[in-house]
Amino acid sequence: MGILDFLSGQFIDVIHWTDDTRDTMVWRFEREGHEIKYGAKLTVREGQAAVFVHEGQLADVFTPGLYMLETNNMPIMTSLQHWDHGFKSPFKSEIYFVNTTRFNDLKWGTKNPIIVRDPEFGPVRLRAFGTYSVKVSDPAHFLTEIVGTDGEFTMDEISYQIRNIIVQEFSRSIAMSKIPILDMAANTRELGKLVSAEISATIAEYGLSIPELYVENVSLPPAVEAVLDKRSSMGLVGDLNQYTQFQAAEALGRDGGAGAAMQAGLGAGLGMQIGQAAAAQAGPWGPRATAVQTPPPPPVADKVWHLAENGQTKGPFSKAALGRMTSDGALTRETLVWTPGQDGWIKANDVDELAQLFTVMPPPPPPAS
Repeated sequence: MGILDFLSGQFIDVIHWTDDTRDTMVWRFEREGHEIKYGAKLTVREGQAAVFVHEGQLADVFTPGLYMLETNNMPIMTSLQHWDHGFKSPFKSEIYFVNTTRFNDLKWGTKNPIIVRDPEFGPVRLRAFGTYSVKVSDPAHFLTEIVGTDGEFTMDEISYQIRNIIVQEFSRSIAMSKIPILDMAANTRELGKLVSAEISATIAEYGLSIPELYVENVSLPPAVEAVLDKRSSMGLVGDLNQYTQFQAAEALGRDGGAGAAMQAGLGAGLGMQIGQAAAAQAGPWGPRATAVQTPPPPPVADKVWHLAENGQTKGPFSKAALGRMTSDGALTRETLVWTPGQDGWIKANDVDELAQLFTVMPPPPPPAS
């Protein structure tokens, strides 16, 4: 074996990359001294791109295909030295393979609540989360702006930055959209498209693109959700009075035991009221009409009177008893009387109710003849 054949055989002839990690975005082809043999075969598969970096500067980008690393198909590197040597001296360059397929099912979400102004509820705090996919659209730009000299760059190294960009643009977009909170569930698709369009320019500066972005859920704080649940329940039961009865019934049911019995009694009472109302609406000609009698008013309590004689109080006496006393002469017009509710003692003749007793007395009998 000649010296030229020996030297030529010391260098690799085939350059390629197969990835089984599912999260590697950039992989650098490793070779001692970064020596690439002139005339070597470069295989770039679908979903890949190969970027040549020579002496720290980006030299060329190869799309999927099979390439012979020679002067005629590497016009940008024709000025490299040592290619005119008889044994085809290797050139020192770095080759980075870039994964250009989509990285799917990546998660994003708001770490802190977003404060927005809702037209119905006023200022409220929202949380949101979803998924997105990312793809390297410009391998050379992505390598120079993000990767640098990293020999193996994974999706995890940039996913945090992308999530921050998504959350920032989502917060701004949802605040400017003025979509009511109750209508957001029906507009998550539009929100995803809006956010994706807003961040496309920023992501493009990294050499990336986001083909898909989904807003899976927009949620409210638990306290606000509890109020909405109560509002929905109130809408089912009707007005505020009915809602109050509904809450009372729920409280009785939670007590158990005596509470359940009270709830049953309340239900029976409501049933009786409903039955009476139905009977009243049916009228006397209904199929099962019952006469509803109004109870008589309570009797008026008769007044009682007290008499003052010789510094002492007598009584109480009814008006009928005072009438008999008038006939007997035990009650005169000058007798002081008092009844509950009266302000002090008054002469019997000055009380309208008792003055009548003296006017109905018969006149004195005529003298005997």
